Amino acid sequence: MTFVRRLVLGSVLTLVLTVAILLWVAERSLRHDLEHEIARTLENEARLVDQALPADSTSWQATVHRLGRQVRHRITLIDQQGRVRADSDFPIEPLPPIENHGERSEVRAALNGGRGVARRRSETVGQAFLYVAIRGGHGVIRVAADLDQVDQVVRRAQSAVARAALLALLIGSVLALVVGRSITQPLTTISVAARDIAAGAPPRFPRSGIPDIDALVQALRQMHRQLGDRFDDLRHAQAETAALLESMVEAVIATNGRGRVVTANAAARELLGYASTQELPDLRELFRVKAAREVVEAVLQGRTVQSSELEIDERPVVINARPLPSGGAVLVIHDVTELRRLEAVRRDFVANVSHELKTPLTSISGYAETLLADSPDAETTHRFLATIVENSRRMQRLVDDLLDLARIEGGRWQPHQELLDVRQSVGDAWNEVADRAHSAGVELEFQIEPGAETLEADSDALHQVLTNLFENSLRYTARGGRILCRSRPEEGGISLSVIDNGSGIPLEHLPRIFERFYRADQSRSRAEGGTGLGLAIVKHLVEAHGGRVHAESERGTGTTVTCWFPA
Repeated sequence: MTFVRRLVLGSVLTLVLTVAILLWVAERSLRHDLEHEIARTLENEARLVDQALPADSTSWQATVHRLGRQVRHRITLIDQQGRVRADSDFPIEPLPPIENHGERSEVRAALNGGRGVARRRSETVGQAFLYVAIRGGHGVIRVAADLDQVDQVVRRAQSAVARAALLALLIGSVLALVVGRSITQPLTTISVAARDIAAGAPPRFPRSGIPDIDALVQALRQMHRQLGDRFDDLRHAQAETAALLESMVEAVIATNGRGRVVTANAAARELLGYASTQELPDLRELFRVKAAREVVEAVLQGRTVQSSELEIDERPVVINARPLPSGGAVLVIHDVTELRRLEAVRRDFVANVSHELKTPLTSISGYAETLLADSPDAETTHRFLATIVENSRRMQRLVDDLLDLARIEGGRWQPHQELLDVRQSVGDAWNEVADRAHSAGVELEFQIEPGAETLEADSDALHQVLTNLFENSLRYTARGGRILCRSRPEEGGISLSVIDNGSGIPLEHLPRIFERFYRADQSRSRAEGGTGLGLAIVKHLVEAHGGRVHAESERGTGTTVTCWFPA
């Protein structure tokens, strides 16, 4: 529908609604005023009738009949019991049986309060009447007026108003048509200019003399000047968005309303096994895993999927899918393989630390409670206190090792490298465990090859590395065993190995012996003194020097742990 037609139709509808409201308000107001005036007249007539009634009740019908013809209104005389004693609409002869009027609202109101008014259709004569009843000396005098005259006056007034409204409607429609055409002509020219802008052609803008339309023309001119810049900005934004998607580690897939993939970043193609130039199938055919297909069906049906965990090619992933307002959907897939591994490491670490602390804490608590509850002899007390001190030191070693490991892993420790004599460093470290080695009948041998007499390392770190390796070898080497420390040049650095002929480590455990708290032989008691962190600290200290560490072993033939330090 054109603007002119809308304007004319709107004007006509507004005028029609206004006239309808005016007619309704005028009719109700006029009818109310007329009925109020008639009611007041009827009340006055009723009072005059009350005064004019004779004392003789046998002549009431004749009197009421005569007075009704004079005032041209229906007059009814009703006694206290509601019986009709006279009615002007009936002949002078005796009245026929008439139903009791005691329950009529105006009669009840007159008997109770002296005056009653009602508007209804008379069941006696079948016409609409306005009834006014008053309480007089002879009962209730009710005067009724036919309301047809009121309806006639109201209809005449409505007719006059309707004629005036029709004239106003015609004049308003003509004015609306003229005004609408004066506005639509420049608007039509503006629409042509807008189409020219969309087509890339130079537009022609009108001058209408109407401030609002001229403001619109000015806005179109400004839009035309800025449109090219906006297109450039949009192209740049699209390029930035594409670069951002490609740099995301999460896989992002977007589809249109028909399920066709319109965007898939490099992470998505790598996760699903598609090359960068390979065309992707529709979203419903993109996944081979049933759980992923269920997610796709849900999002294409307009449902949001939050953090759905499943596996794609044996890799745990979390999918978040959301329908787009314009149709289609977007899927974000997080590969949580590394996260799950770190969670498992964290759980194992907390469990291991708790278990390692539980044993000495139990011993300390038990012996301390015994000392408090009982009064043992001096020898027993000394033995209990020695056990408490031993377990306290064991806890202290565990805490110190944890702090050292945290400091190294957190990058807060850096090696202060200097040229160290290998034989002296090995000797100093062996002195830490010499007493235990002598008690166990284990001897240390040196094998330092030419060119490997010195190495560059942090003296404290190297001392801790060798001490941990010696303690570990002593723990798993039987009485009369042998520990060899060998130093030799290797690949532009120095290879320092600690070799024992102890119980050895099964091959399946070798990849994990440098993990915190990992024990290849779970049957050995933790009471032997180990914290389960020694090899983990060795690994991190050597790697902090830029080196590497590895182990070789076989069950029953001993173990070799080699630390390589770059020259």
